[in-house]
Amino acid sequence: MKIVHVVYSLDMGGAEVLVAQLCRMQRANGHEVSVCAYSRLGPVGEMLRGEGIAVYVPGEAHPTTTMWRYFQHFRALRPDVVHTHNVAPTIQAALPARLAGARSVVSTRHSLVAPPYNRAEEIKYGVMAAFCDSIAGICEVTCNNLRGAPMAHREKIVRVYNGATAVERVPFDALGKRGFTLVFVGRLAAVKNLQTLIRAVAIAVRQVPGLEFWVVGDGPVRVALESLAAELGVETSIRFWGQRLDTAQFFAAADAFAMSSVSEGLPMSLLQAMSVGVPAVTTDVGGMAEVVRLSGGGLLAPVGDFEAMAEAIVKLATDAALRSELSRKAAESYRAEFTLERMDAAYMEIYSRRR
Repeated sequence: MKIVHVVYSLDMGGAEVLVAQLCRMQRANGHEVSVCAYSRLGPVGEMLRGEGIAVYVPGEAHPTTTMWRYFQHFRALRPDVVHTHNVAPTIQAALPARLAGARSVVSTRHSLVAPPYNRAEEIKYGVMAAFCDSIAGICEVTCNNLRGAPMAHREKIVRVYNGATAVERVPFDALGKRGFTLVFVGRLAAVKNLQTLIRAVAIAVRQVPGLEFWVVGDGPVRVALESLAAELGVETSIRFWGQRLDTAQFFAAADAFAMSSVSEGLPMSLLQAMSVGVPAVTTDVGGMAEVVRLSGGGLLAPVGDFEAMAEAIVKLATDAALRSELSRKAAESYRAEFTLERMDAAYMEIYSRRR
């Protein structure tokens, strides 16, 4: 089967990493796989090219020009499947894929798509999603929100939980782990609300000597977060590692995974943590909370409630039996529901459907 994935870019992010992992698995299973990245190649795209996976970058242009470029590309390539990821790629590529003769056109929404909706954007998406055979939501919350969106194609919506490649247990001695270690892996953006986690850590370190919070990632709010840590007097307990490709060692070193987003779909980093049995402390929001509840592999706190989050961190740090139980449940749930193999099998079944 010839499969083309269409994304906005291949910068470092959860959806982009997921697409890269899916490409690798589908190629390993004997399919011919390539990627279209509309705006730029990015570090993930460079990795894929280095692995021999073709990446086409049409470049930013007027919408009609972009659609024409995609049509020409698909007509020359003759793919069996065009799989678009998120809103803009679906708007840009679904119709060209159908006109070029793709047998299956699939769109995945990787966010919560939570109301209040961007009405104009969702209407455009609805118009172009008419040319898709299936619309995948990455959790039940996303699927429910999609059903309520303007011009929703309710009959096409199907849930496909994200999957992730299991993290390898690698040595982490070089990281200098000292005590109970809390890890966040992701983009440092406002929606992640990491100031809540930093305030929680500032409370928790008073009860858990040696506690450290490792922040792995980069983004526009990093300077503000570093300033907040200094203001609260916990700069020696919080380590900012920047953007890293070698995240396995951080998951291997972690005693708990933490995320305090105000809005969240189903982050890859949560699934990666679960794959090595790392329990989670997260906010009670979106697909993240859905998975923590489903797995029983973590503790939840209300959005923005740093005191509740601090209490959860202290509970995990001081109760070894609880930590062990949550670790077991997280690993078991990952193997049952969130492997890359399970996600790929679900998409292959969707690809085989016909209009």
